[in-house]
Amino acid sequence: MKCFGTKALPPLMLMLVMTSLMEPGKAASCPSTFFSALVQLIPCRAAVAPFSPLPPTEACCNALKALGQPCLCVLVNGPPISGVDRNMALQLPEKCTANFEPCEMMK
Repeated sequence: MKCFGTKALPPLMLMLVMTSLMEPGKAASCPSTFFSALVQLIPCRAAVAPFSPLPPTEACCNALKALGQPCLCVLVNGPPISGVDRNMALQLPEKCTANFEPCEMMK
């Protein structure tokens, strides 16, 4: 009798061990790459432009909620993004009534 999945067992065990070693609260990470998270928030472009008086649109708020807090934090703590005011980006969850924890700003 042939046993299926024996090659997948060592990587699966390693992943299980690594996730159990993570600090509580750090396990929720962004599943998207920086670029794909940025692309997902294109509907918010007008709401995060420097000196923009425009409130976020419904499409922006939906994209933000779908993206999630960990990915928003990756974006605001990542490399500079031309045409994006990070402070305005940090205000999106409140403006969109998304129940996100505040991002910890890296220094």
